[in-house]
Amino acid sequence: MFTKILIANRGEIACRAIKTARRMGVRCVAVYSEADAGARHVRLADEAVCIGPAAARESYLVADRIVEAARATGAQAVHPGYGFLSENEAFAQACAASGIAFIGPPVAAIRAMGSKSEAKKLMAAAGVPLTPGYHGDNQDADFLRVEADRIGYPVLIKASAGGGGKGMRAVWQGEEFADALASCKREAASSFGDDRVLIERYLQRPRHIEIQVFGDTHGNVVHLFERDCSVQRRHQKVLEEAPAPGMTAERRAAMGRAAVEAAKAVGYVGAGTVEFIVDRDGTFYFMEMNTRLQVEHPVTEMITGLDLVEWQLKVSAGGTLPLTQEQLAIRGHALEARIYAEDPDKGFLPSTGRLVHLAPPEESLHVRVDTGVEQGDEITPHYDPMIAKLIVWDEDRPRALARMLGALARYRVAGVANNVDFLSRLVACPAFAQADLDTGLIEREHDFLFAGAGTASVPREAWLAAALAELLREQAAADAAARLGSDPRSPWHRRDGWRLNLGVSRRLTFRCGDEARELEVGYADSGYRVMLDGQTTAVGGQLQAGDQLRADLGGMRMAATVVVAGEKRHVFLHGRCHLMVAVDPLFHAGEGGGAEGGLTAPMPGKVIALLVEPGVKVSKGAPLIVLEAMKMEHTLVAPSAGTVTAFHYAVGEPVADGAELLEFDKTP
Repeated sequence: MFTKILIANRGEIACRAIKTARRMGVRCVAVYSEADAGARHVRLADEAVCIGPAAARESYLVADRIVEAARATGAQAVHPGYGFLSENEAFAQACAASGIAFIGPPVAAIRAMGSKSEAKKLMAAAGVPLTPGYHGDNQDADFLRVEADRIGYPVLIKASAGGGGKGMRAVWQGEEFADALASCKREAASSFGDDRVLIERYLQRPRHIEIQVFGDTHGNVVHLFERDCSVQRRHQKVLEEAPAPGMTAERRAAMGRAAVEAAKAVGYVGAGTVEFIVDRDGTFYFMEMNTRLQVEHPVTEMITGLDLVEWQLKVSAGGTLPLTQEQLAIRGHALEARIYAEDPDKGFLPSTGRLVHLAPPEESLHVRVDTGVEQGDEITPHYDPMIAKLIVWDEDRPRALARMLGALARYRVAGVANNVDFLSRLVACPAFAQADLDTGLIEREHDFLFAGAGTASVPREAWLAAALAELLREQAAADAAARLGSDPRSPWHRRDGWRLNLGVSRRLTFRCGDEARELEVGYADSGYRVMLDGQTTAVGGQLQAGDQLRADLGGMRMAATVVVAGEKRHVFLHGRCHLMVAVDPLFHAGEGGGAEGGLTAPMPGKVIALLVEPGVKVSKGAPLIVLEAMKMEHTLVAPSAGTVTAFHYAVGEPVADGAELLEFDKTP
């Protein structure tokens, strides 16, 4: 067994690998970019080496620097994690040439499966069913358009070397093909250094089911059952589960055999995933093989009781698989939800910023949290915006769903937009609860998932909790100041509304989205009297650890968390977060402070394309400019009919969050 390994990755997968290695007594070396100098995976590792600037292409994607770091620290093996160089043939070769074990499959297997096109040719020769499409080498745009017309719309353009939804677009009619192809190629080149694509028929309401396989150097290959990864947004997985709902024993066996044969065909070693697209009638087609550990591997671990990273280390060190196929069994049901810094109500737009408050649910036999960040860390525009993976397990699917809802209700994130509330709605969605699954579920259930999201009325107790927390925080600050003063007992330190011969009241104003409330506060002997919407409520309580509120609201006792971030108040109550703003009555907004007449960047990024010429009239919703941020492209559209009069940035230039990108005249 190895005594020291290097983790050639960052974030939660680096932390995940370090956890198992440490349990096995293996020392770990982390690598990090300048942006990740204080990252959690660096803090957890035994040693850490800086490999370059923030941009992944100048750090985490530079194979030579990582191999040199392994040599310099005496690491005997490299664990690539997922993404970055995990499926890079040249990196695996460089490790081997340096006498460093690559904790992954042989170079030949990476080569065979690294190109979706080549993999499909290999699978076709092995008799594995393929989705109808074009998987050849001709990348001429006109030729690909002809092939798309032949296949019949809708078609799916996919990066040959890709994954994670990057370099992938559904095209519904021929007129959209050229723009979609150009976008896919740009995104594929940026993410994978390879702009080749393939084209396939876009199946209507399919399921995405994958089989976990494992092989060793002694010729043994097993499968560890399936995962259903159908619930996706922008072709990226959001919720995964194992086993797949409705899977019959016969189909599980058939898909397992196909996956094992696929792995054997390339002499596979280590952890891998064979992905299938499954039609409504149960017919399955090979999509691709991921020659690495998958993001969603924890659900497989939860239903099998195994540690797949431990298996990776043992197999890479020359050991045999710990179990045979006959010894493997499924127990219970597991789900994984990906907690992202993104805004579902704005098209899942990624969010950046500091995690001013991060409180995951407590881990247990039933609940697991894999994360690469802690409270106070930054979500930057340089990398994927994942905060954590929340995994739950129970004896069956209904119980597991209940576990997930409970865990999400206890997951508290403040400082960045996030998808926790959205995930709660998704798990509670009748279609998901009833296992009516397909890759278009989020779009199909849009009305349920987004109805009233962000505009739903804030409950009365949330406004009262915000006010009570504000008052208690003021009192705590006054008490602290009194203790430091020359006369701690002075009545001038009191915040109980005392006045000579008369009472006093004050007003607090909060805004949540388009909703605002003014609360009139009076002072009582033990607490406060708060008038809201014409109704007075006696409130009182304690504020612990700065943001943990124990409240008594008119005799109703409850717990809440109220996190302060500047003027923002994140009120966590009854499993939901209400983002409020404390309105300063002395502040008056100036004239002309908005972005009227322009279009601003929703996040830091880089201009990839300008889609119109200045002076050309456009209709509402017309694509104007493309930004690249967090490894994805984001197209900004015209807010109304009008004319772009000028662009402020050229292609290739970086832009800051909120930067005005162009001048827009709304005159029709």
